[in-house]
Amino acid sequence: MLRQRARFFRTLLIVSDGLLVGAAVMAAFHVRFHLLEQSLPPRNLAGPVRYADHGIPFVAAVAAMLLAFGWCGVYRPRRDQRFAVELGAILRGVLVGTAATFGFVAFFSHALFNGRDPSRVQYLVWAAILVVAMMLWRGLFRTGLRMLRRRGWNLRHVAIIGTGRLGQVVSRTLARNSWTGISAGYFISHHPRTGREECDGLPVHGGLDQLERILDEHEVSGVFIALPGRMAADLPGLLIRLARHPVDVRIVPDINPRHMPMNMSASDLEGMPVLSVRESPLTGWGGILKRATDLTGAVVALAVFAVPMLVISVLVRLSGPGPVIFRQERMSLNGQRFRIFKFRTMAPADAEAQAMRDAGRGTEAWTRDGDPRITRIGRLLRRTSLDELPQLFNVLLGEMSLVGPRPERPELIACFRDDWRGYMLRQNVKAGMTGWAQVNGLRGDTSLRKRLQYDLFYIRNWSMGFDLRILWMTVFRGFIHPNAG
Repeated sequence: MLRQRARFFRTLLIVSDGLLVGAAVMAAFHVRFHLLEQSLPPRNLAGPVRYADHGIPFVAAVAAMLLAFGWCGVYRPRRDQRFAVELGAILRGVLVGTAATFGFVAFFSHALFNGRDPSRVQYLVWAAILVVAMMLWRGLFRTGLRMLRRRGWNLRHVAIIGTGRLGQVVSRTLARNSWTGISAGYFISHHPRTGREECDGLPVHGGLDQLERILDEHEVSGVFIALPGRMAADLPGLLIRLARHPVDVRIVPDINPRHMPMNMSASDLEGMPVLSVRESPLTGWGGILKRATDLTGAVVALAVFAVPMLVISVLVRLSGPGPVIFRQERMSLNGQRFRIFKFRTMAPADAEAQAMRDAGRGTEAWTRDGDPRITRIGRLLRRTSLDELPQLFNVLLGEMSLVGPRPERPELIACFRDDWRGYMLRQNVKAGMTGWAQVNGLRGDTSLRKRLQYDLFYIRNWSMGFDLRILWMTVFRGFIHPNAG
């Protein structure tokens, strides 16, 4: 995840810098041939000045400048260094990029640019504008990140397991590299129990014997395991215990990076090796693209189904007492709870909640075909999955996605996470209206093992193409199905 976040910020800066370079090219042409036309008249001009004849070649300028920035180290992670260091890299990059573009135009002037000589004043103006613009942009970027972090935004709080030397290295490294958006919240001692209350300026909430209680009482989005090397044999058992909690898990090994297991995703942060054992695949541009797809798809679907939803609302209202929209608590990404929206299909409105209390634990709480509590219109809505259309509003609110594992109730998750190893991996992505299991017929009262296998396959192989494939299959196989009732 650290590498993904660094790649995300680097891509964002490269795209924004490219736009800035292009804007500076246009501004330099305007300044040279309009604002400075009287005080510093251009030589050898005949006829009107056109950008096609006298402007700096746009594509060549952007490409040369971005390559120069990369060569001069502008895109290296520098958030833990002084701003002056980054400004020095920007100045070197602008000088190299300007010289490279000028040399390219001068060398190919006869072949590509009608034999004209490039305006030296125009290139100097371009360099000056770009230096000022880049300094302002990078300064605003740093200031914006600091403001977001002070307000608690753009942060992911994690717990560090291990209060020894390695755990303190993790804490200090994360603090220095705040650009990652990862903030250490507290420590958990690597000893079974501890009387220690503070480590490296952060609270210590207990030892490994209290691991489950600590994670339940002090919610975090991830865990860094920083055990001393002598406790390597305890790692498998610790991972099994952490599998019961919806958190990203990363290992900071007390070993040489060359000896790390090959089946894990390895990354490093300022030379500190990190093993990504489990993390959400929707980090960086993938998550942004998926969210944009969710918003677009939800808006389009609401426009298409607006009239049917209005008709269904009237029919549900006429079917008996109770609200039109049934709301129920479910769990989504990182165990976050939300109220899912569905058209009411039972009478009375609290029948399903009462059944949950009566049935106790496990899959007995699911409704089955022929359930007498389901109304006549409710049976049709369930068979066609039209009762789930209000979940489009959950998608707009960011609580769900169009595609993902189906959200379950907290009571069922509390049961399943003990009985089914790997079940909590489903919480590494947002719950979805449709999913790989659903389009393959695994809905309602079907094999939990099979559903879990399909959900985990989706998470491990996620891509936007996979999402679009599932949405396409939903049109033909996801609405009407015998198990949907």
